[in-house]
Amino acid sequence: MSASRMPILQPMKQLNKWQNAIFILGALLMVAGAASSVVRWPYYPYVYSLGAVCYVAMQVLQAYEGRSFVIRRLKRIQLLSNVLLILTGALMFASEYNSFGYDWLTYLNYVHNNWVVTLLIAAILQLYTTYRMGSELEKEVKKR
Repeated sequence: MSASRMPILQPMKQLNKWQNAIFILGALLMVAGAASSVVRWPYYPYVYSLGAVCYVAMQVLQAYEGRSFVIRRLKRIQLLSNVLLILTGALMFASEYNSFGYDWLTYLNYVHNNWVVTLLIAAILQLYTTYRMGSELEKEVKKR
């Protein structure tokens, strides 16, 4: 077999067609849920949380099967980001329904709309890890 016909070994487990569709749908639901919070649609925490669960589940299925320390570190950072995405959904419910039962002043100080902070941190970590993993995986494939 010639070198040009050699199959490229994928160090990251690839999602199939359905898993990829669930991944994209989850991302779209997260955006729709977060955006609909602006107009105070009462179901926005449900939409966001469903999207976050789909997105995180599919991202966890993309296991790294190589040995690169850098990519393993990036996957751990991505796991932290996934936890923050799920935590954002929980904080959305707490913000919308005051599910902790705080008095009004405590609720406004500590709970109300603080989900935006966790969402921002998670989004920055996702952006960073996605960009870095892409470049690191290219380096790893070139080494082979």
